[in-house]
Amino acid sequence: MTHSPQELLALRPRHAFFIGIDSDGCVFPTMEVKQKQCFHPELIRHWHLEAVAPAVCEVAGFVFLYSVHRGRNRFPSLLMTFDLLRDHPAVRAAGAAVRLPSCDALRGFVNSGRPLGNAELQAWVERTGDAELRDVLAWSNAVNGRVAREADDIAPYPAAAEALRIIQGCADSMVVSQTPTDTLVREWERQGLRERVRFIAGQEYGTKTEQLRLATQDRIAPEHLMMIGDAPADREAVEALGGAFYPILPGDETASWKLFCDEALARFLNGTFAGAYAQSLDRAFRARLPEKPPWLEAGRRW
Repeated sequence: MTHSPQELLALRPRHAFFIGIDSDGCVFPTMEVKQKQCFHPELIRHWHLEAVAPAVCEVAGFVFLYSVHRGRNRFPSLLMTFDLLRDHPAVRAAGAAVRLPSCDALRGFVNSGRPLGNAELQAWVERTGDAELRDVLAWSNAVNGRVAREADDIAPYPAAAEALRIIQGCADSMVVSQTPTDTLVREWERQGLRERVRFIAGQEYGTKTEQLRLATQDRIAPEHLMMIGDAPADREAVEALGGAFYPILPGDETASWKLFCDEALARFLNGTFAGAYAQSLDRAFRARLPEKPPWLEAGRRW
């Protein structure tokens, strides 16, 4: 199915307020399952990294789940995983037994400024014939297939489903994600949530900032824009547009959604969310996601 960012320009407001909502790890408890059962095993298999599998899982876990990099697009995250693996003690100790890709072509794709989705990567592979990017595409396709088989029927957090119902009555809402759109649509439809949001946007619609900008520009005032998410990329996306960020704390998702319904949503609607209240939420959020890789801290492992 073709997904064009221009579709977002056609959205017409029904409410004065707009809320973007991340999906994986935010509405659905899928982050751990998808990463540990799908992303990590396929990374090890496609690049023959069985000899250093624990290190791969540690590094990928840090990048994709347990750090300030949580929630970013899979291709920059894959690039960062390889970059960090080069200096991991286990990989250095393995020496010539482990061969990592140069990542020159992947770095070029990530830095191209184009939508970082499978369709665009497929076009690059067909145009350049690059073997490294062909491997990346094969990994990404394998991850999608494995997600569809093993992580495609996970119910949302009940508190998140209730929040979506409440939001419908006072704000336009849209899924803002870097997961492939077809996967998102399938997951939201299967759980009966598709009609709770105006639109579902995945990686094919650009970065999260681009998705929010296209859906709200010249239609929603910045002070009436909010993003709900569980990753720094969600905060960065909405702050770039002058909007507010409500964090879903990894590990405390249900409590976060309850606080949103009981308190934060009303503050957003009545104009008292910004300032000290938002800052207190952000401090708690930042404390959950470190910047420094754990293997650089003696004796610490995830």
